[in-house]
Amino acid sequence: MASQGQDLRQQAGETLGHAQVKKDELVGQASNAAHATQDKVSEATQSAKDSSTETSEQASSFLQQTGEQMKNIAQGTAEAVKNTAQGAAEAVKNTLGMNSNNNSNNPSSNPSTRI
Repeated sequence: MASQGQDLRQQAGETLGHAQVKKDELVGQASNAAHATQDKVSEATQSAKDSSTETSEQASSFLQQTGEQMKNIAQGTAEAVKNTAQGAAEAVKNTLGMNSNNNSNNPSSNPSTRI
């Protein structure tokens, strides 16, 4: 009977040893999986940051270009309005005979000097 008890203790020791080895394997696998997941999350985070920075730079560039285009359009429009106003003023002066070019050539054409 002592031999049977000793066999049981030996089997229990072997089973315990196998269980310890299996536990160590599983802990190692879990640790490796956790590190791999952490690496993937870190890569995904960096990729998102890079993408966000690129998108922000593109938006900034687009807004700057749009602003420059609007400025150019406004300057062109202002110039056109100025030219139109000058043309209208010259037409009114010509109609009334007050144009400075006409005064030097034909002073009697100015209605204010006719009496």
